[in-house]
Parts: sequence; C-alpha cells; structure tokens
Amino acid sequence: MKLKNTYITHKNKDDYMMMDASGKFAGIIHSNATAAFIVDCLRTETTKEEIVQKMLEKYDASESEIAKSVDMIIEKLKSIGAIDE
Repeated sequence: MKLKNTYITHKNKDDYMMMDASGKFAGIIHSNATAAFIVDCLRTETTKEEIVQKMLEKYDASESEIAKSVDMIIEKLKSIGAIDE
C-alpha cells in the first residue's frame, strides 16, 4: 500500500497537516507526530508490518499498541481515499 501522490503534507511547529491536491477530498487533515510518521512511511510502497517495525525502533511502546495505532490511521486514510492498495 502507498499514499496517493496527490496528497501533500506540511508541518507547522507541532501541527501536521495533509491535503489532497487533486480536489477529490476537500479539507485539511490535522494530525499528531505519530500519525505523520505513519503517513511518511506510506510515501513509498510498504506494508502494515513494515510500518510497525519502523515504529518499534522509534517509539517506546508495545507492539500491540503500535499495531492498533497503525490500523486506526490506515483505516482513516482509506476512508478518505488517500491510499493506493
């Protein structure tokens, strides 16, 4: 899976934003640093398991907590059509 290339991201201090340049999704998605990390992983073709492994290296959390967060973010991105599978 991969983030569609029409989605652009921007960081302003501690606020992470994502927008769809194609105009298919009208709005701005605000997120935290963890969600932004997941989105960044999705810039290249990847799997949920690869994202979880990268997050385990970066964050001090259990694998089950991380997997739950990754699932939640991926599902939200899918719901707005931001992911190519």
